[in-house]
Amino acid sequence: MMEVSWSEALKRKFPETIVLVVSCDTEGKPNIMPAGWSMITSDQPPMLAVSIGHTRYTRQLIEETAEFVLAFPNEAMIDLVEYTGSCSGRDIDKFANYGIEKLRSKHVGPPLIKDAVACFECKVKGKLVTGDHTIYAGEVVASHISERYKDRLCNFGRRKSGRRILRTIPMNINEP
Repeated sequence: MMEVSWSEALKRKFPETIVLVVSCDTEGKPNIMPAGWSMITSDQPPMLAVSIGHTRYTRQLIEETAEFVLAFPNEAMIDLVEYTGSCSGRDIDKFANYGIEKLRSKHVGPPLIKDAVACFECKVKGKLVTGDHTIYAGEVVASHISERYKDRLCNFGRRKSGRRILRTIPMNINEP
């Protein structure tokens, strides 16, 4: 092993999963942003966590409502991931501008994303401030899967141009 910089070593973590974090303001207007830092934190009760930068509008909305939806994008959502990660919901209505199709959630305000591989309705049960991000642990109160899409979109890092490399990894969820 050789010692290298944090940024050099971090390049070895790819591929990473991508989630779309859906939140709402206190009046119910939805917002969406892609995130790469998410994980399962508990089976009983089922919980997922996501790390959101302190400057992000999504963080403000989760702080205000204590709810979010994690949606796993499918292979057809590459442009959606790129678009929603390149602008702020403070400035524009991403759902209206991009024509994002949504479905009503059962237990939380933020909507589900139609055709996502899976969506998880979450209520915040804990948070941890970690430097320039906050990790939100959400109890999953409802889970939904697509009947059409199974393969999740993943981030394979950046090209030298700075553009992310996004593609799917087959999930083979029906195999033992």
